[in-house]
Amino acid sequence: MSNSQATQADAELILKLYDFRREPVMREARAFVFNFAPRTIDDILAIVSDFSLKENAYMRQVVGYWEMAASLVLRGALHEDLARDNFTELLFVYARLDPFLAELRQRTGMKTFAAHMQQFVESSPAARERVALFQQRFAAQAAEPAKVGV
Repeated sequence: MSNSQATQADAELILKLYDFRREPVMREARAFVFNFAPRTIDDILAIVSDFSLKENAYMRQVVGYWEMAASLVLRGALHEDLARDNFTELLFVYARLDPFLAELRQRTGMKTFAAHMQQFVESSPAARERVALFQQRFAAQAAEPAKVGV
């Protein structure tokens, strides 16, 4: 936890980041990433390796957005605790990607893919715990039988 208090400028930046998330294409990209439930590295590689797919653009937009937001925190431009209070979606996205990051980086040569997000998560026990809870939920959902006709 940070020893400093969040400032009015921190609050304004959080609100601007929120506004950017409401942009129509960003909403589409976020919806795709939210519903994307990779089970294997090949599920991710199929998207990140094909730049002709709109899903590739969506993935790059969302990961790029959260990489930028995490970087603002890591470089001291945004209050760390305030960001942790408001970056639940970053934790969700990271939780989806985390099991595949090492192999994804190795196989694509993108050595820093989601590195700021990872550093943001790993710098806080509370963030790591929230990521673990998301991952438990993902595993439970994957274990559920497919719903037919719903």
